[in-house]
Amino acid sequence: MLAVMLTREDVRAAALALPEAYEEEHFDVPSFRVAKKIFCTVHQDQPRIVLKLDPDDQHNLVDGVGLRPVDGAYGRKGWTYAYFESLEADRLATLLRLAWATVAPKRLLNGGGRSAA
Repeated sequence: MLAVMLTREDVRAAALALPEAYEEEHFDVPSFRVAKKIFCTVHQDQPRIVLKLDPDDQHNLVDGVGLRPVDGAYGRKGWTYAYFESLEADRLATLLRLAWATVAPKRLLNGGGRSAA
């Protein structure tokens, strides 16, 4: 069975399904935010997104293929490239939830905004 390649629309739908997430432009690219903080941006010129992960999560999840740190200081702070065409839908949802949780306010993390990922 062939895997279905994910699209920017799949990323958008998964990001906006998170509690209080919304879309706003950031330097001419779509970004997804919660409480005014970016947890994901979507590149328009290649099939990748940039996620704001906790540095420990980044270290544990980076595989060099579907996920790799952004170069330089941003990467050391947890910003991570994810090549969505090489991800399964469940993994994309999990990664977006982790990124969302990295910047979401505590009131959402403490049960008020949690939904199954």
